[in-house]
This record gives sequence, C-alpha cells and structure tokens, in this order.
Amino acid sequence: MDLIEARLQKVSVHYIGNKGNGQELVTSKKPLALTEEDKKKIKDPFLAKFSMESDKYAFHHLSSLDYNEVYNYCLESLAEGATFHKNSVNIAKHLFENTTHPKIKAGELYVCYYENCFVDGAFIDAIGIYKTETKSDFIDLSNEGQDFSLVMRQGVEVTKFDKGCLVFPTNAEKGFDVLIYDSNNRGEEAVFWREAFLSVVPQANEYFQTNQFLDITKQFIAKQLPQEYDIAKTDQIDLLNKSVEYFRANESFDKKKFEKEVFDDSGMIKAFRKFENSYAEMNDVELSDSFDISTQAVKKQARVFKSVLKLDKNFHVYIHGDKSLIEKGYDNTVGKSFYKIYFDEET
Repeated sequence: MDLIEARLQKVSVHYIGNKGNGQELVTSKKPLALTEEDKKKIKDPFLAKFSMESDKYAFHHLSSLDYNEVYNYCLESLAEGATFHKNSVNIAKHLFENTTHPKIKAGELYVCYYENCFVDGAFIDAIGIYKTETKSDFIDLSNEGQDFSLVMRQGVEVTKFDKGCLVFPTNAEKGFDVLIYDSNNRGEEAVFWREAFLSVVPQANEYFQTNQFLDITKQFIAKQLPQEYDIAKTDQIDLLNKSVEYFRANESFDKKKFEKEVFDDSGMIKAFRKFENSYAEMNDVELSDSFDISTQAVKKQARVFKSVLKLDKNFHVYIHGDKSLIEKGYDNTVGKSFYKIYFDEET
C-alpha cells in the first residue's frame, strides 16, 4: 500500500451530537469548497495514521452484508461518485443513531473521497471516514502597524482526529479491506466505533495471526507464567527472546514446533494452550495452528517485547542472548541481591 500519490477529491462534513444526551445531528447541504492547497494540507495528516502495519478489517453482518449500512453507503459511493455527498449524509445519520452512550463525545464527521491510492499493485479509489472530538485553543493574532490584537479561538488540529477508517474496494464480496484508527482503543468508545457504527471484524490474514499470537505469547510469559511457576526474571526474558527469534527465523508458523522450541516443558505448554484458548474466547478471535508469518507484524511486536532487567533505579541490563552468562545471587554482608555477568570482550 502506497498513499503518497493519493489525491483528496471531495470532503463532506457533518456535526454528530450525542443522541442519548439529547444533542442534535446537523448535516451539510453539499461538500466543502476546498482549494487544491487545502486538499493537500488535509490529505497527508488524514492518511498518515494508516499503514501496512495497521490491522486489516472487513465489514460484517450476521445475516448478510446487504444489511451493513456503512458497507453499502461506501459501495454505492465508490461505484457512483455522484452519490458521494448523499451517502455521507447517510453515514452521518447512521453514526448519530449509534451515538447513545453517555461517554461518547459530540464532534464533527469528515467523509472523504480519495483517488489514486496504490494498493495491491493497482491504483484505486477509497473512502475515508473520520471523527474529531477534541478541540484545542489557539491564538489568532493580527496587527495594523504597531497595534496588535489577539483573539482566542478553538479548533481541531488537522493531525489529531480521534477516530478514523479507510475503506478500499478490494475484496468487496468479503466486506472490503478496512483500516481503522482510534486514539482511544479501549472501553465503550472503541467498541462503539468499531462494532456498533462500522460493524467490522478482523481479517484472519497472516498479519492478524502473527500479531495475535505474539501478543498472546507476551501476555502469557509476562503475566500468567509468574502466577503458575516460580520463574526468574531472566528466564522470562529468555522466553520472550526465544519467542521473537522463532518468528524472525521462520517463514511459516507451526504451533507444536513453536511450543517445543520456546517452552520445552509439557506443563508449561499445557498452561500456554489453556491461556491461548481463554484469550481467543475472551477476544472472540479464531487462531490457526499454522500460518505464514508476517514480517511487518514481527517488527511491530518486537518493539514491545521487553528484554530489559530493571534493578532498582540504578541499572538496566539488556539481555539479548545466552542467559546462562548471567547469574543471580545474594550477598549476606550487605543484605542485597546481585547479578554476575560473564563476557569475553568489552566494547
């Protein structure tokens, strides 16, 4: 995916109040009148939050995609450009009807039409849907000669929309390819945007599978394992390093092989499988025992796999290799624990 050459063609804006709090919906009569310079200033920050590292979703409905409102409004807009503003109003009405939880903030809805998006080897159009909820204060300063005047105003920083999605017409029969951004990705607000409004589900592609399995492994080793085993911090870090190394060294994932190489303990493997099943049920995801490994997902997750041993506030020890070269002990004379580190060369 390459969005550098994408062109923003149309933008329609509507105000979405909180219906549950008695606020109103205000829809515009026509798209914004924007100069080419305005479009460039809006396009880049609106697209910058989406990348190949974003999880990919698809529109969904239990009965049929025919009943997913946002999917059908985007489908018609992409097929017939003249219906864009009408469908932006329909999207605004649908969002308003789902804005009932007291925690959901009122804000502006921007619906954008893009051309020239390079996806899967072809240039295609796309629909962007964004909601801004957070206002910032800024100074509007003017001067006439040596006389200055100042007015405090409120506005939205173009780089800081709160929620967004980008809809590509690829895989239309399966619900399109949808990328999502949410500055608050937890709690009722996140559920409302992803489930109630968009009604999307994660695509079980290689990126999703790799990302999910690494996340499960990290949570199991960091949180669950210490509750079931008396495990040293260095051993936890070693398991995290082995996990990432397995995904870096292999092109495809095999769960049995992974468990053997990383844990190599029947009791620990049993505990891991139990944790995996609980995670899948709690998060309503289906995980495969084998899949192609996504290098992008590995790079993303590797950033948060901590290989750092923190000792009080004095030292951070980075462990990247053989854990047998570090030993833990206790010095009775000073009443403190210590680590002994073996090495060949200091650089």
